[in-house]
This record gives sequence, structure tokens and C-alpha cells, in this order.
Amino acid sequence: MSEALWLVVALVVGGGLGVFYFGGLWLTVKRLATSRSPGLLFFGSFVVRTAATLGGFYLVMGGRWERLAVCLAGFLVARAVLTRRLGPACQVCKPTSE
Repeated sequence: MSEALWLVVALVVGGGLGVFYFGGLWLTVKRLATSRSPGLLFFGSFVVRTAATLGGFYLVMGGRWERLAVCLAGFLVARAVLTRRLGPACQVCKPTSE
């Protein structure tokens, strides 16, 4: 595969890893209030999300820092998108422009 195609793959995989990581964080936070052991839930979720994300970065990187940088860019884009889509839903939580 050409390097340009690898960079596109790295961007897409980075976005997928971002959706996995931050989507999993969002689901975890939503479940904390009803969990019998919120500390264990949060810690376990953190370990699984972090290990999977770092493993994905390592596999995509393939020893090339350029791929890692593009993968990280996709990860951050996914974070920005999910923050906008899954942000505060109530009117009280949203900042007002007074």
C-alpha cells in the first residue's frame, strides 16, 4: 500500500478509536449514577478504553511517526465531533449569551 493510502487509513482508524474512547467514556459517565460500584466501573472502563486505544495507535503506527500523528489527528477530530453532539442536552447546562 502507498504511504498516502496508509495516512488515510490512519486518519479513519484514529477517528474510530476516538469514537470508541470518548463514546465509551460518555456511556460510562451515564451509568455511574446507577452503578453499585461506580469506582470499579470507572476504573475498569478507563483501563479497557486506554489499552484498546493505545493498542490501536501502536498497530496503525507501524513504526512511522507520520501515521501516528495522522491517527492522533483523527482521534482529536472524533473528540470534537462527539463533544458537540453529546454535549449538555438541557437548557440549564448550556451557556447563555446574555
